[in-house]
Amino acid sequence: MRSIKNIKERVTDFGNLRDAYFHARRNKRFRNEVLEFSANLEDNLHDLQKALRDQTYVPGPYKKKVIHDPVDRLIMWQAFIHRVVQWAVYQVINPEFVKGYIEDSYACIKGRGSDAAAQRLFYFMQQAGRKDQRAAKDEKGRPLSRHYVMKLDTSKFFYRIDHQVSLDLIGKKCNYDPWIMWLMDLFVNAPGEKFGFPPGKGVKDVSPDEMLADRGLAVGSLLNQMLANVNQDVVDHYAKRELRIHYYVRYMDDIVILSDSKAQLHEWKEKIECYMREKLKLELNPKKCFIEPISRGIDFCQYRVFPDHIKLKKATALRMKRNLKRIQHLYATGEITLERAQKTVSSYMGLLSHCDSYQLKRAIFGEYSESEWVEGWFYLQRDSALIEAKKNEARE
Repeated sequence: MRSIKNIKERVTDFGNLRDAYFHARRNKRFRNEVLEFSANLEDNLHDLQKALRDQTYVPGPYKKKVIHDPVDRLIMWQAFIHRVVQWAVYQVINPEFVKGYIEDSYACIKGRGSDAAAQRLFYFMQQAGRKDQRAAKDEKGRPLSRHYVMKLDTSKFFYRIDHQVSLDLIGKKCNYDPWIMWLMDLFVNAPGEKFGFPPGKGVKDVSPDEMLADRGLAVGSLLNQMLANVNQDVVDHYAKRELRIHYYVRYMDDIVILSDSKAQLHEWKEKIECYMREKLKLELNPKKCFIEPISRGIDFCQYRVFPDHIKLKKATALRMKRNLKRIQHLYATGEITLERAQKTVSSYMGLLSHCDSYQLKRAIFGEYSESEWVEGWFYLQRDSALIEAKKNEARE
């Protein structure tokens, strides 16, 4: 495995820091902290460059918030200047890690998002489905052999990642370069911060005192997304190289495997679970690991994938409908512009274009042609009376 060289020089290069600044400010350029940093950009970048080279840089504290998307997650983020540092490191070392990822690894990789992962699984499901159709049938016309799908989920993945394991994985690729190990340690073992959950505990079950200092990564941090992928890449190579699994797709901590043998799937599950426990100190979540016939389909990356079609997952469709109704209301009351509303609609149309969603689109947006007009419930129209009433309330 080729190691990454000249890391300090490449990360602290002024051009790299400037590019990191532009990445970090994307879609946030008018926030106060970004405007303040940008007002004296060149001096701030030079100061940051000096602090990194002299190893006097100290990451700031994390802000925290619990969100429900669709399960409870503790999201953590830092001030803008620290996000610039993360981007500077990410731009140098992440491309080198990506070169070693398997083809069927997705999430946080350019060109390999959730839609691509779902399409890859659909391709595998189609292949397995065609084999089942060609298989010999019994007296009742049922195939004598059929494929099954197994889904594996890591328990509290981000909150259970071991710090030392992560640093060792970085060290092996970077030849244990003292400078990058110092900087990564600052982000992984953040002074005064705790990210880890005890076994069996969730976001709402654990108090700040119970959180672990040697486990867990901050969800929402760029470098931690990379570290999560680096951790699971070890599992990918074990599954592909040692177990020789062909139908294998991973999106972050969700692994989907297909086989025509239930016994084979159970064997693979036990071996992967043992490997993860020994090498990464991680456990599978037994409540979210299961084996089903492929004909029943499987929820994966916002979609439900079948051997012959893809549908939007019910929870995703429900979330989309609620958000569209919220956008509809905000536009009616004049709280958002038409451009802002159209951006949301366009993003959902893009999502729906990756699955079989004709009836869903028809019900929401309607259908208009020369011969037929079907009215959908979603429309954008200002409510003048409501807007005027709000203005009167503001004047009073």
